[in-house]
Amino acid sequence: MAYQGQRGLNPVGLGVAIAINGGLLAVAVLTATTVVTRIDPWKPIEAVNVPIEPPPPPIDIPKPVEKALPDPAPVPPIYAPPAPVPVQGPTMTATTIIPTALPPLDPVMTAPGGTGTGSPVTVASPLPVLVSASVDPRYRADFQPDYPAFERNQARDGVVVVRVLVGTNGRVSAVEPVSATSDAFFDATKRRALSKWRFRPATRDGVAVESWREMTVRFTMEDR
Repeated sequence: MAYQGQRGLNPVGLGVAIAINGGLLAVAVLTATTVVTRIDPWKPIEAVNVPIEPPPPPIDIPKPVEKALPDPAPVPPIYAPPAPVPVQGPTMTATTIIPTALPPLDPVMTAPGGTGTGSPVTVASPLPVLVSASVDPRYRADFQPDYPAFERNQARDGVVVVRVLVGTNGRVSAVEPVSATSDAFFDATKRRALSKWRFRPATRDGVAVESWREMTVRFTMEDR
């Protein structure tokens, strides 16, 4: 197409240019090929080191402020009862009394010897052999009465004098008070005498007889 020196665009030429460009674009699209990239699974994977940023510096955590705790209140001491005061065993003294009166002596009449007259001669029989009751040494440890609790708490000493009737078997069958510091001391002595005291009974000519025996018991607490 020849240039004719006209001003402005030629519509025919513009349409031809557009048609040519459109055809070229269509041919390019139709002839374009799809490229598929195939990944080989057996190919080793190349690792790429990615730089890691260093961790941030540690943050200083403020330490807790220690507060001084107040001293605990004093604990009152646990009350412990005082240990029992050792008690000294009672001291006993005794006096044996045989109440049975001796029978009157029967006179022995003897016929006069030889001839003649005369009054009969009276011959006195021998006196019986009496043996007083005594404490059986096998039971001496059992003569100690229990110290009355009330008197022990009061730290009080005591003295008891009693008369005991010792039977033919050596056991006490009766207790009579003569004197006592308190009823508690007498009751403790009486219980022990009736249950635990053992004697060797009094004898007359080797035969056991009942007899009264006076016993003195002293209750004394030891000083600590």
